[in-house]
Amino acid sequence: MDIKGQINKIVEEVTKNPNMKEQFEKEPVKAVEKIIGVDLPDDAVMKIIDGVKAKLKIDGVSKAADTLKGMFK
Repeated sequence: MDIKGQINKIVEEVTKNPNMKEQFEKEPVKAVEKIIGVDLPDDAVMKIIDGVKAKLKIDGVSKAADTLKGMFK
């Protein structure tokens, strides 16, 4: 399984679907398994969840930085 690819797939779904974002925040394991369509062992799911959270945080910081750059042009 391509974990990096799955993380990107989940991040994309969570960012474009408010209902999925809400489910990911409340029940990340169920949300991940629903998006990828596979019941994974807990250790694999937790690695994916950590990766998704990290990517969402990085993407959020990047968007904020882009906004600030635009203000100073």
